Amino acid sequence: MRALVISDKVEPILYSAGINRHIGKIDLVLSCGDLPHYYVEYVMTMMGRPTYFVHGNHAREVEYHSGSGDEWRAVSEPMGGVNLHERTVREDSLLLAGLEGSIRYNSSPLFQYTDTEMMFKILRMAPRLVLNRARYGRYLDVLVAHSPPWGIHDQPDRPHQGFKSFLTFMQWFRPRYLLHGHIHLYRRDVVTQTRYLETEVINVYPYRILELEPKI
Repeated sequence: MRALVISDKVEPILYSAGINRHIGKIDLVLSCGDLPHYYVEYVMTMMGRPTYFVHGNHAREVEYHSGSGDEWRAVSEPMGGVNLHERTVREDSLLLAGLEGSIRYNSSPLFQYTDTEMMFKILRMAPRLVLNRARYGRYLDVLVAHSPPWGIHDQPDRPHQGFKSFLTFMQWFRPRYLLHGHIHLYRRDVVTQTRYLETEVINVYPYRILELEPKI
């Protein structure tokens, strides 16, 4: 499946009337987090394809309110997209799952986790991955995350360290891809794709067009 994967930065070429001309036909939109709702919703609307997302560490519990008169509601997720956090989904031929947020580096109550907390989230998702294995012969094709794994594409400062639990995830469930953002790129020589065991770990900042294939 041809996927547009976005993260962390509003790209003018995508937030424009020329997005379809620039990107071409795709099958799927994936967001790795830290993007305003209006941007994800715009891309989703213009491309007209199924859209899945996870929150980044800078996400807000409520981004805006919508409605009129006495009918107002808090909007905490891009409308029309599917939150993948701690979920598994089959989209056409691909098995998707998601894990939001970053390593904990301050007292923010949302979207930051210790490695132990993230490990518990992985364990809660594990029964559904095992069910995938029974149904489809594999646990997972694509893990959509905000943060990278520890030691792969991450940085030494605490806010940008990756999760050691993601290494365990890849050892246990062997996804074909782990897609992440969080690490902004300012130089062309920075490594953005690394193989770990059977998984291609890819930093998608600020966007990538990827041909995603099921794990055989």
